[in-house]
Amino acid sequence: MPQLNVELAGRIAPVDELVNTLEFEGMAKRKLGAPAYGLVSGGDRKAFEKITFRPRLMVNTTGLDLSLDLLGTKHFAPILVGPVADAARFHTDGEVGLAKGASGAKALIVISSKSSVPVAKVAAEAPAGWWLQIGPGDSISTVRAAVDSGCGAVCLTLSAGGTDWNVVDALRKASGVPIVLKGIMAPEEALAAAQHGIGAVVVSNYVDGTPPPANTFAAPMEVLPEIAKAVSGKMPILLDGGIRRGSDVLKALALGASAVLVARPAVWGLAVHGPAGVQRVVEILQTDLARDMAMCGRPTLKTIDPSIVKINRW
Repeated sequence: MPQLNVELAGRIAPVDELVNTLEFEGMAKRKLGAPAYGLVSGGDRKAFEKITFRPRLMVNTTGLDLSLDLLGTKHFAPILVGPVADAARFHTDGEVGLAKGASGAKALIVISSKSSVPVAKVAAEAPAGWWLQIGPGDSISTVRAAVDSGCGAVCLTLSAGGTDWNVVDALRKASGVPIVLKGIMAPEEALAAAQHGIGAVVVSNYVDGTPPPANTFAAPMEVLPEIAKAVSGKMPILLDGGIRRGSDVLKALALGASAVLVARPAVWGLAVHGPAGVQRVVEILQTDLARDMAMCGRPTLKTIDPSIVKINRW
């Protein structure tokens, strides 16, 4: 009887053998202990799984271009590495590894103010650009230090207790860079942000840096279309939550997002292969997005619209 080739228990595949982010998650589960893996496992995928594409044939996509202008800066693709607090829990390189991997894929990184490594040290490894993510308790001095180090925008994660617009206005005036509000889940919140001169909003149900209890809130992808309709181009909208494939990115763009944040998959890449793993994860998403744009006959981000998707009521 022929002997079967069986993968060794606990084997970590080489970085170039991993072809999608979910494979990275499987490797991260092997690499991390249960407590650390539990912090970055899973994700709500139901909203994405209800959406299918309408392919378009006979469209010239040889000039495929994923680039976009966002808050005055040109980006290679609409995929940013989202903030991760205390990333040293997942790899000894911590946020430095995330920044190196993101920049290797020409992607901007959002650095958490709760970084396990000094923010300035992380920023030095982010030539593709970086933003600072802060919470309601962070000081103006923290923001000014980041701006002096080259921070392109400040991403304020909102509190579950509501938005103090006086604080937001003071931050906007003191920072001198665009303010991005993270934690927007309703059209009226996005419209208020536009009225207060906010540069962009992130549709996300994470508040105070923690995920919502299961089955308590709608998924960000579910509320994205109505927020995009209300904002009507007044500011860029980013989506954070559940992105695992390039097709997820395209679905978000079709329903009104300008770009997406990816955090957990980047951490999986970091945990498994350090900076090279982060770079591989982001490049997989970029490549898959390009393929799916071509399949739908949309060679640039500006040509993407809701007509390429169908939301199924399963």
